[in-house]
Amino acid sequence: MTMTTTAMIRSIGRNAATADKAISTLTKRFYNATIATTSDNIKYGMGYGIVHSQHLASEGVESEHLFRHVASPRIVSVIGAPMTYGQPFVGTLSSDALSFCLIFWVCLQDSGPALLREHGLLEELAELGWKVEDIPDLDFATIGAQAMQANPSLRNNPNAKNSIQVGAGNKVLADLVESKLKLGRFPLILGGDHSIGIGSLAGILRAKPETGVIWVDAHADINTPTVSESGNMHGMPLGIMMKELTPDRRAIPGLEWLDEGPHPSPYLSPDALVYVGLRDIDKAERRFIRQLGIKTFTMYDIDHLGIGRVMDLALEHLLKNDPNRPIHLSYDIDAVDPMHAPATGTAVRGGLTWREAHFVAEHVVKSGSLASAEIVEVNAALSDGQGASATVELGHQLVNAMLGEAML
Repeated sequence: MTMTTTAMIRSIGRNAATADKAISTLTKRFYNATIATTSDNIKYGMGYGIVHSQHLASEGVESEHLFRHVASPRIVSVIGAPMTYGQPFVGTLSSDALSFCLIFWVCLQDSGPALLREHGLLEELAELGWKVEDIPDLDFATIGAQAMQANPSLRNNPNAKNSIQVGAGNKVLADLVESKLKLGRFPLILGGDHSIGIGSLAGILRAKPETGVIWVDAHADINTPTVSESGNMHGMPLGIMMKELTPDRRAIPGLEWLDEGPHPSPYLSPDALVYVGLRDIDKAERRFIRQLGIKTFTMYDIDHLGIGRVMDLALEHLLKNDPNRPIHLSYDIDAVDPMHAPATGTAVRGGLTWREAHFVAEHVVKSGSLASAEIVEVNAALSDGQGASATVELGHQLVNAMLGEAML
């Protein structure tokens, strides 16, 4: 049950001993590896994933038809990516840790992924016929701290805030996503702020460089450190991943790995991207979108054409030269109108309706081309209990739709 801010503060109290307990709970939740209790253990970065064999359902989605890029048996790798360094707001934490965050305004991780899991997400994915690999949340607090300690002379770019922490965390995420795709699995990434798009795209493009991307968002996220008005990196993932805008990613502290080593991360071609739902675009971003000719459907286009026609055109654009092209769906919850999803950091009025939001995911799945997906910016700390609950519930439903849940 979702607690109000007042109730959560009362439940944890205000003394140091309780605060220590909250920190301990937080550390255990996000750092310690989960011990496998079923079949396969999959070693990665800082812990183990668990493939839950017992979650297999007798009936599920027609995955042979809908998910042709996923190997059999069909495994979804659920990756918790609770990044907070890319945005200015405190992320959500579950119950006691969230209360600690509200009292002391200190948060080590975003618990959007934990809240989605606690809502029964893994069990419902299994009921859809997926074999579920549950990978513990990446510990971005520790990863970021270690990166800072390893490079004491390195300084964050003031125009790309927390770039060292963002970069270090995204490197781990990129390696993980790449490895899952090469195993024929479906990476489902639970954010966290949208700066995780750097890592997800880097890993995806290393494994499947031909991938097309549908970016569902109120914002274009195509800023760069040279033009960003805020310096917040959740507004830069696409700008950083396009060569036309960031030709040398080594110039950004923490992101050197993108262009170094024997296998640098490919860039995303502007023609491989389609925007859906934009309505709050910075001046420089408008210029970039026009100059690069990026296929873009704003809320005006959705109002004018209808969401069905928009999604048909989006898929037509990405699949015109290769009907078997894999597609990555990057879904920012702020694409949805704040009437339905108020608990997010940069809510903007006039967004997708509840049904439009679902249709986007459902229609991409029906194309059979969806190979990976992420949902980001579910930030329950930024609303009251009712708003937080509604946003988490919607995020949960959208993920189910991404994995094949349909009306019939």
